[in-house]
Amino acid sequence: MTRILLFTGKGGVGKTTIAAATALRCAEQGLRTIVVSTDAAHSLADSLDFPLGPEPTEVAPNLWGQEIDLLYQMEKYWGTVQEYLAALLAWRGMDDLIAEEVSVLPGMEELASLLQIVKLHDDGLYDVVIIDAAPTGETLKLLSFPEMARWYLEKIFPIEKKAMQLSRPLLRSLTDLPLPEDELFDVIEGLIRDLDRMHALLTDPEKSTVRLVLNPEKMVIKEAQRTYTYLSLYGYPVDAVISNRIIPTAVRDAYFDNWKAIQEKYSRAVEEAFAPLPILQVPLMDSEVVGLERLRQLGQLVYGDRDPAAVFYKGARHMVRKEDGRYILILKLPFVSKEALKLTRTGDELVVHIGNQKRNIVLPRVVATLDVESAKAEDGEVHVVFGPREE
Repeated sequence: MTRILLFTGKGGVGKTTIAAATALRCAEQGLRTIVVSTDAAHSLADSLDFPLGPEPTEVAPNLWGQEIDLLYQMEKYWGTVQEYLAALLAWRGMDDLIAEEVSVLPGMEELASLLQIVKLHDDGLYDVVIIDAAPTGETLKLLSFPEMARWYLEKIFPIEKKAMQLSRPLLRSLTDLPLPEDELFDVIEGLIRDLDRMHALLTDPEKSTVRLVLNPEKMVIKEAQRTYTYLSLYGYPVDAVISNRIIPTAVRDAYFDNWKAIQEKYSRAVEEAFAPLPILQVPLMDSEVVGLERLRQLGQLVYGDRDPAAVFYKGARHMVRKEDGRYILILKLPFVSKEALKLTRTGDELVVHIGNQKRNIVLPRVVATLDVESAKAEDGEVHVVFGPREE
């Protein structure tokens, strides 16, 4: 079975380096491993200190790397769609070259890159596929797309296709407007089904997990919390949080004392926000991590004796479901009694107090605008019901 690991996090937290170090560690344990960058601003080759191309390139024994060539992916997955859009824009009087550029719609490049996951999995050439994904905001938009695409494919697409088949002969006699051919609809249908397949792969907890990379800083933690909530909402399993670039206690320079105090404070916040997920703390290295030897050292610091390809945690920490027009937030909190439970709401954050412990949860946008109607604890779960706000 092919194992898929997707690393994401706020830009600049070190996710590319962590992904590369994980890939090298997997490879040195005898697993055929490929690490792929789907970020438009590639830095994977720089991290490995090895030139990479649009096709898998062998970097070391059992280790391959790939930086997705967006033009190649566009032609492969979106060629027919792009040609039609370019023809339509040119018909409207736009210069051919500009029309071709404008026809690349926002998100098409990244979507085509993520479809590579399906191919690498189905090829069966690798034991581990590691994805160095785009920063969290872009990744979340892409991971939520299959849900919308499936609805479109089931509800709207068949009507559009049939309507065009019936009206195309008449329209051609009335206008020279470029009309979509059946081939275009076939390509769109195939793309959406591939995206659905990608969603199925990445939501299978036995095959795929996401690892969140962060630094112990307030804004970074907030974004990671929001990311985790949305990943849970869309069913993508997260099995670890990697807290990167922690200043070692051995550093005695007074210049770093304040930073160390801040990191200690926010490391506790990470525990509150993400427990019981495993939190792997990684010290700040004494120089830049570039090349296989430095990545090997980093991999040892991240994982120690752990198998980097193992599933570190199973089960959703929390989930959101809709029921009778209301949203229910379900928290997995074993052995919690109703008497020990207290909720505090601040903006889009919900703080759950259990005795002297607390959990900090950033709510999905759809829930953040609602009021808490009720909360109850039973069978190891806490159910928080959100309803419309009172005037």
